[in-house]
Amino acid sequence: MKVVKFVEYGGPEVLQYIDSEQPKPKDHEVLIEVKAAGVNYADTARREGKYVVPTELPYIPGSEVAGVVAETGAGVTRFKPGDRVVALIESSGYAEYAAIPEQVLTPVPEGVSFEEAVALPLQGLSAYHILKTMGRLEPGETVLIHAAAGGVGTIAVQLAKLFGAGKIIATASTEEKLFHAEKMGATHLVNYSEDGWVGRIKEITEGKGVDLALEMVGGSVFNDTLKTLAPFGRLVIFGAASGEQATFAPGQLMKRNQSVIGFFLPQIMRKPELFQKSFQELLGYMDSGQLKLTIGGTYPLEQAADVHELLQSRKTIGKLVLKP
Repeated sequence: MKVVKFVEYGGPEVLQYIDSEQPKPKDHEVLIEVKAAGVNYADTARREGKYVVPTELPYIPGSEVAGVVAETGAGVTRFKPGDRVVALIESSGYAEYAAIPEQVLTPVPEGVSFEEAVALPLQGLSAYHILKTMGRLEPGETVLIHAAAGGVGTIAVQLAKLFGAGKIIATASTEEKLFHAEKMGATHLVNYSEDGWVGRIKEITEGKGVDLALEMVGGSVFNDTLKTLAPFGRLVIFGAASGEQATFAPGQLMKRNQSVIGFFLPQIMRKPELFQKSFQELLGYMDSGQLKLTIGGTYPLEQAADVHELLQSRKTIGKLVLKP
């Protein structure tokens, strides 16, 4: 089978499209024929050797896969060949086939495409738990969502509305992206590539500030976002797309009882009571039409390097998907 892997850290050019041995499902594993693999900033961070946890080489990226069951290992009871499934895994999604533990697989309804299904696990669960579990969003509160036209952002805007947020302030770097965020349900739009965006947010909130901010850019954007928080405001960090780590003086949070909170999805996955309930809730929103997944583009697996470059250019809208 074909896979995409890297044997050294670096830019998109280190991604190799090569032949590899097709895996065999072990006990309680399912072999799926991958129909769609999600592309995420975590993949680019692993490729650069900058992920939250170490990435051992060689490495096949890809933590979201959707496809069809091709074979089942001994002891598998929930799935059979031909079933449509989706999963969030540690690695090895950029491939034509993947062997996956049965317990992490979820059935894909017939009305949901593989591209839509693969957009839900990482970014849908992230948006859900950033807002609800870590951000503790309450009805009527004001939420600020950076990169609101990205994979997590487009889902977070919709979920914030479903969770009863008052003002939903979406930021993005172009008018096209802001227009998309507005279609998803944002009530106020701010271009953070322009000077004065912090002041604009203060105007929107009439000087109070935002109750919850979602931040994944890093660097100066993190520090500027801190300035927009209201008393008792929470800022949830879930990435550093700029590649810059921010520094700040923790004591500055004390005066207004503010919080900076880190989010890492694998910690959620270690708590089945959190993961299973939220994933079913997200699927319910999809089935009812309340949650719409934006597919920014689908590309052949061999173009993985180009897709990484496209994602890091921050010019994309919605989810990018590879198709073996």
